[in-house]
Amino acid sequence: MRSTPRTITSPLEAFAISVICFGWAIYSSTQAVAAGFDSGAFTDANLHSIVLMEMIYGCIALLILYVRGFAISTLYPAPSLTGIAAGIAIYVAALVAVWVFTAPFLASQGTQPIDGMVSNASVSLPSVILLALVNGAYEEIFLLGFLLRGMRGYGLSVALGVSLLVRVLYHLYQGPLGAISVLACGLVFSLYYVRTGSLFPVVFAHVLADIIPFL
Repeated sequence: MRSTPRTITSPLEAFAISVICFGWAIYSSTQAVAAGFDSGAFTDANLHSIVLMEMIYGCIALLILYVRGFAISTLYPAPSLTGIAAGIAIYVAALVAVWVFTAPFLASQGTQPIDGMVSNASVSLPSVILLALVNGAYEEIFLLGFLLRGMRGYGLSVALGVSLLVRVLYHLYQGPLGAISVLACGLVFSLYYVRTGSLFPVVFAHVLADIIPFL
């Protein structure tokens, strides 16, 4: 008889799933930093490759969690109109947080690698939307729905810290201000999820954050 599905995780399981889901992105990000932030520009081809990799690694991670008795049905965002409205508000709050966090460093840092990657991008709107939908769900499902919630038993500060650390590590390619922006945005997303337990509004906010810079 199958035991009751769980929503908590152990440090070892959290590490293993994080490596599966984000290890490749962390490696690529640190390689970009080592190469002097020479990440090139976004193209349809690399957006499609990201979508494909996230779908593959996401399915692997979900299968492993299912076999191990994790309640993966609780990881699926439930779309709603109120969730969309909340997502818009979260996105605006994240923009404010990004400004507050980065304002002290704007004068000294100058143009960041992510600025060039976006401004020189050669991408189509359908590809951007596809990436945003998949990436927004992928990141928040595993960073918040799995990692943050699953680590709450070790204390909120630990759960927040681990989730934010993973989030920042695979965005290092964006440059110092980019990493700070991701930290600020991730903090807003995380605090909303901790307060409400609702995943879809955060996913929608993330989708907006992925689409709007390209517009």
